[in-house]
Order: sequence, then structure tokens, then C-alpha cells
Amino acid sequence: MNNKQFLDFIEKTDYIPARSGAHVKMHELSVRAQKIVAKLNNGVHTPEETVAIFSELTDSDVDGSFRCFPPFYTECGINIRLGKNVFINSGCCFQDHVGIEIGDGSLVGHQVVIATLNHAPDPSKRADMIPKPVKIGKNVWIGAHATILPGVTVGDNAVVAAGAVVTKDVAANTVVAGVPAKKIKEIKNDTEVKND
Repeated sequence: MNNKQFLDFIEKTDYIPARSGAHVKMHELSVRAQKIVAKLNNGVHTPEETVAIFSELTDSDVDGSFRCFPPFYTECGINIRLGKNVFINSGCCFQDHVGIEIGDGSLVGHQVVIATLNHAPDPSKRADMIPKPVKIGKNVWIGAHATILPGVTVGDNAVVAAGAVVTKDVAANTVVAGVPAKKIKEIKNDTEVKND
């Protein structure tokens, strides 16, 4: 199974049996990601070098406006999609085999975890996995130590408070906090647009 075949499969499936072809490919991609992430995390890089390393990691063209403060960790790499002006702070862990999309202008705080896989609840099949992608909208702010669980979509302009565990979708223009995360308020835009 090549990378494209894996991405096509993972986009359509809702179950990954342990030791299947896809499961074996996931381990191969993890080894690849570890090598590239080691390059990022062991040394000091210019912003341009960081963009180049992330482009290699994601196997896509990462916009030159992207910024990341290492260390950064991921289990796959090729299923991360980043918009423009995205910032990822240090210590984040992305489990992106199933897909993590982060929209333009979004900020990811220190040590945020984004997961896209659950293990099967049946103990006899515990190594099997249930895949669900995560989508982060535009201009989202995810606070330090937050955890975004599989299948969650965070709407544009939302804020995820520090330490929150997000188990359900977050509506646009809202703030969520707590474990599990719940809406605590709406965000009002203070900026007036004037047409001269």
C-alpha cells in the first residue's frame, strides 16, 4: 500500500483491523514521521527551514506564513493540512493518521493533543481502531494542554480553553471549557467595518 492508497482508504473507512494492510502502513508512516520530526526537534531552525521540514513531513506545500515552536510530535505527518498563518506552539502531539485540518489564522497552544483514532471497546479486539478526522476552522485559538478527540470539528473563530477535553463539535464563535468541554460563552466581534 502506497501513501496515496492509504490516504484514499483512510478517508472512506470506519474501522481498521489490527495487523491489516492499513495498520502495517500506519506503522511505516510513523517511522517516517519520527525521522523527520527528529530533524525538526534537534536543532534551531529559521522559520523558512521549519516550513521546509513541515512540507516534507506533510508531503505538501506548507505556506511560508506557517510557524511552529518545537518540539512537535506526530504519528504520521502526511495527513496534516495547514492553512495560512497557522501557529503551533511547543510540545504539541498530533495523531493525524486519519486527518487533521487546521484553517487559516488558527493558533494551537502549548502541549495540545489532537487525536483521530480510538481503539475498539471490545477487549478481544482492543488493537483494532476506529478512525475519525478532526477539523479546526479558521481563526481558532486552542489553549495550552487542551485535548481534541476523534471526529471533532471546531468552528471558525472558536476558543478552546486551556486544559479542555473536547469530545463534541464546537460551534463557530463560541468559547468552550472544562472536562468534557462545554460552551461557556459566545464571542462578539468588537471590530466595526466602515465603508468609506
